Amino acid sequence: MPERPATAADEHAGHATDAEAIDPPEAGNDVPPDAPSEFAADRFFAAGDMNRARGILRDEHGGALTYKIMGDMIEYRSQDGEDGYAWNGEAWFGGDIDRFVIKTEGEGGEDIETAEIQALYSRAWDHVTDLQIGIRQDIEPNPSRTYLALGFETVLPYWFEVEGALFVGERGQVLGRLDGNYDFQLTQRLVLQPRAEVNFAARDDAAIGLGAGLSDAELGLRLRYEFQREFAPYIGVSWERKFGDTADYARANGENAETTSFVIGLRAWY
Repeated sequence: MPERPATAADEHAGHATDAEAIDPPEAGNDVPPDAPSEFAADRFFAAGDMNRARGILRDEHGGALTYKIMGDMIEYRSQDGEDGYAWNGEAWFGGDIDRFVIKTEGEGGEDIETAEIQALYSRAWDHVTDLQIGIRQDIEPNPSRTYLALGFETVLPYWFEVEGALFVGERGQVLGRLDGNYDFQLTQRLVLQPRAEVNFAARDDAAIGLGAGLSDAELGLRLRYEFQREFAPYIGVSWERKFGDTADYARANGENAETTSFVIGLRAWY
């Protein structure tokens, strides 16, 4: 019987077996090559021009200095027929690693009830966490207080934004604060944001109506509409409660220890 002519498949039939017999090289063990020290562009352009161009490239890819001014909450509050207001905002200048930060928050009615400003140095700990140190100055209530501020800002899994701080006062008072919020993106422009803040004190400070332990807490729910990311009016509700001796000091001054407010406000940044 005549033999069948050889085909391409027959000619390469043994190659797969040969390939399987060869051990693949291990990945990831080679020493990386040195960074290049010579560049083709250096042959055509002056060294000064190339150094300036490389500096611009570094700045545009992570080394640039920039800034942001943000009013996170600028709002009117209505509670039991009384008008009030509150604000919470910050501004910063710097780069990806180091920044100078100014924070301020407060609230009031006919007069300013509480107001503070912080000046902080902020340094990135990792890609989601900044550590901060600086000074906090309370403007109201009187008498005013000055504190050393130690804090952090971070983003937890699932994009929960959390801030915490420890404040050490000139009179030995130690305060703590923890707050957080989360954005539910209902649509491309409609965002529902729950947020919470709690404050603590290590000891009583009767001069400013502050009691030891858990001093006060605030829970809020705000619905904003982002005409642009930088401009978003909102409506919502805010619940505030004072605890322990702080609540007793408030009642003694004719204030409510617990309030619920309807809020209308604006979130804007530049």
